[in-house]
Amino acid sequence: MPVPPRPPAVRFEAVTKVYSGARGTVRALGGVSFDIDEGEFFGLLGPNGAGKTTLISVLAGLTRATSGRATVMGHDVVTDFATARKALGIVPQELVFDPFFSVRETLRIQGGYFGVKNNDAWIDELLANLGLADKANANMRQLSGGMKRRVLVAQALVHKPPVIVLDEPTAGVDVELRQTLWSFIARLNREGHTVLLTTHYLEEAEALCGRIAMLKQGQVVALDKTSALLAGTAHQMMRFKTDDALPAAVAPRARVTGRIAQVAAHDPVEVEATLAALREANVRVEDLEIGRADLEDVFLQIMQGGPGARVAAALDAGGGR
Repeated sequence: MPVPPRPPAVRFEAVTKVYSGARGTVRALGGVSFDIDEGEFFGLLGPNGAGKTTLISVLAGLTRATSGRATVMGHDVVTDFATARKALGIVPQELVFDPFFSVRETLRIQGGYFGVKNNDAWIDELLANLGLADKANANMRQLSGGMKRRVLVAQALVHKPPVIVLDEPTAGVDVELRQTLWSFIARLNREGHTVLLTTHYLEEAEALCGRIAMLKQGQVVALDKTSALLAGTAHQMMRFKTDDALPAAVAPRARVTGRIAQVAAHDPVEVEATLAALREANVRVEDLEIGRADLEDVFLQIMQGGPGARVAAALDAGGGR
């Protein structure tokens, strides 16, 4: 007999979430559907309020979907909650900790919630890989914010879950922690763990994620391989520094951050026309670079538009795999 196909690591089936209150109803999720295969490093992106954390809360069983269904390794997060939750390790945005225990005690207790005992060897490995070995016996309340964040990551991994969810794991942390965390998570991904990442650091998503879904107002507006999303943006970007105001011919196409301006250019003719407009307006340009659009450019382009053919095409092709 043929072997039935394995279920995806994570599946969302037409998930909706509506909050009702005195001021009426708010739709946080509007029929979200996509799969994440075993072993994928998957990115979930969107602006604040897009529904990312709500979707993760549904997956974790922290909130109940109004309709639809979510599964982890084939286990329904409502009807088979205990098994689904055991397959999941979640690093939340908030720094939540018990101030009465040491780091090692915290990890032992966390493992106990999942029935894991006598796993000091794995705890030692987590501590070493996350730069916490010298803090093993320190009380949690004595740690800096960055160290507490590392403990949250260790807590999520202490029961060796096949699916790891990272909800803004590097928000407000230093470069050293970012490098340490991504090195370790990339190793776990190579070993077969599935990773779902939400982040506002789009360069992280571009570097790490093989496939990406973008949410806007509770709906999927893009779903494809990272390489395909980047390739789908035909234009290049001119990046330069200036202290001068951009002329009217350039300003509507520019994204300005401090002294850095980025202007889309679809071909060499448009590059020259842009430079000519800058010269004519006596705009002083420093450190000019011309390169391909990055994921931030793609993200802004999609967020400023609406659900397009990119989503339908990706879904018809099996989720852009």
